[in-house]
Amino acid sequence: MSDKSVAQAEGLSKKQIKHLKGLAHPLSPVVQVGKEGLTEAVMDTIRTELIHHELIKVKIGNNSGIDKKEASETIPQQSESELVQLIGKTLILFKANKKKQKDKRVYLPKG
Repeated sequence: MSDKSVAQAEGLSKKQIKHLKGLAHPLSPVVQVGKEGLTEAVMDTIRTELIHHELIKVKIGNNSGIDKKEASETIPQQSESELVQLIGKTLILFKANKKKQKDKRVYLPKG
C-alpha cells in the first residue's frame, strides 16, 4: 500500500495531502523514537505535540528496533492522527485541533 493510499483511506484528499506536505517540508522532527522504542512516554509526547502544532514530523531512529512501515500504521492509530507521508524513516502526521484559535490552526483546503 502506498503512502498516499494510507492517508486517503483515513480521510485526507490528494489536494489536502499535497498542501500538508508543502507545509511540513521546512519542519524539523519534534519527536524522535530512540533505542527505547515506541514507549507510552513517546506516544504521550507525540499526542501533546499534535495538540500544539497539528502538523509534526516524527523521526524513527536507526537503533529503535521498529520497522518504519509498522510505525507508520501504529503511531497514527494510537495518536488518532492522519499519516500524511512516510519519507525514509520520518513520518509526517496531522491532527486538527478544533480548540485552537481559528487563525492559529493549520489551514486545510476543501477536499
